[in-house]
Amino acid sequence: MYKVYLKPGKEESLKRFHPWIFSGAIAHIDGKPEEGEVVEVYTAARQFIAKGHFQIGSIAVRVLSFRQEEEINTDFWRRKLQTAKEMRRSIGLIGRTDNNTYRLVHGEGDNLPGLVIDIYARTAVMQAHSAGMHLDRMAIAEALADVMQEEVDNIYYKSETTLPYKADLFPENGFLRGGSTDNIATEYGLKFHIDWLKGQKTGFFVDQRENRALLERYARGRRVLNMFCYTGGFSVYAMRGNALSVHSVDSSAKAIDLTNKNIGLNFPGDERHTAFAEDAFKFLDRMDAQTYDLIVLDPPAFAKHRDALHNALQGYRKLNARAFEKIRPGGILFTFSCSQAVSKEQFRTAVFTAAALSGRSVRILHQLTQPADHPVNIYHPEGEYLKGLVLYVE
Repeated sequence: MYKVYLKPGKEESLKRFHPWIFSGAIAHIDGKPEEGEVVEVYTAARQFIAKGHFQIGSIAVRVLSFRQEEEINTDFWRRKLQTAKEMRRSIGLIGRTDNNTYRLVHGEGDNLPGLVIDIYARTAVMQAHSAGMHLDRMAIAEALADVMQEEVDNIYYKSETTLPYKADLFPENGFLRGGSTDNIATEYGLKFHIDWLKGQKTGFFVDQRENRALLERYARGRRVLNMFCYTGGFSVYAMRGNALSVHSVDSSAKAIDLTNKNIGLNFPGDERHTAFAEDAFKFLDRMDAQTYDLIVLDPPAFAKHRDALHNALQGYRKLNARAFEKIRPGGILFTFSCSQAVSKEQFRTAVFTAAALSGRSVRILHQLTQPADHPVNIYHPEGEYLKGLVLYVE
C-alpha cells in the first residue's frame, strides 16, 4: 500500500477526526498511487494516522479509517452500511408503512466520504463522488445487497455526472443488481415518481422531506407558489394540506411534466394545481402583487464553488427581494440555500438584506436544515449544507 507523508503540523485536523486531507498538507508520497487507490497516511514523524481513497485534486485523501489494522474490503463496507442502516432504523425511518424513501448513506456524515445511497421503495440508488468509491462500487453493492436484503431488490448506479471528469473513469449509469422499472416510492403517505435514470441527484430531493411536511401544516386556506418546483414535492404536500390553490414553476419543461404526474398520482382531477414552465425571476417579475400568501423558494445551488460565492449571494438577495415585494401581508415565505459554499450566516444576511430593502416587517418562525438521515459528522461541520428559513411577512 502506498504511503502519504504529511508536512509538519498538518496532522492536527486528523487528530480531530476530520475526514479530508488537502493536497497542500502533503510533503511527499512513496510511489505513484492511481486515483481511487487506498493509501496510508503518516505524520512528518512517520506515525500512522489514517487511511483512505487517494485522488488528484484539492482533496487528496478522503479518510475511510483512523485504524491501521482495519482493512478496506467487503467486510468493511458491510460493517459501515449496517451501522448506517441501524441509525435510520433507530430514528424511525425503516419499517414504516407510510414511508419507504430515505437516505441510507450520506457521505462524510456516515464516515463514508464520497458515497451517497438513497432508498426508493425496493430500489437503492448509489452515487459515487470520488474515484475511490467508483472503483469499489461492486464490493459496496455486494455489501449493500447483504445488509439490505429484506428491504432492497435493485441497486442502480448513477455517477456519470458526479465523478471528477479529469480522472478518466468513464462511469456508466445502470443497474448493478436487479432491474425494476417500478419507480414509484412513498414519502409520508404521498406517492412520487422517482426519475433515477435522468433526474437530478439520485432522482429526488430526499433532503427536503421534513421541510415539506412542515409546509403542509401551513398550507391550509393559502394560495401557494412553489418556485423551482422540480418534481413538485412541496406542491404535493401543499395540496394535501388543503391549500386553496397551488402553482408550480420551473424552467424545465421535463420537471413540470414530472410535477404534473406526481400531482395526478396523488390528486387526480384536482383543479387547484397549475404548473408553469418559466424562468423563476421572470415569473416573479410579471406576477401580480399579493397573489400568493405562501411562497417556496428552493433554488438549485447558486454557488458550487467558493469563487462563485459573491454572485450567489447577490442571487439570493435578488430572489428573496422579489418574493418580499410580492407576497401578501400575513404571508409565509419558505426560503432555502443548498449551496455548501454559502454559510448559514451568509445566507441569513442575504435574506435579511432583501427584507430590509423591501421595507416589510419580517419575523423568523423556523430555522431549517437537512433531515436526520442526512447527518452532519460532528468532526466535519462543512456537511451542514442545507439552510432554510420560514418567515412571516406582515
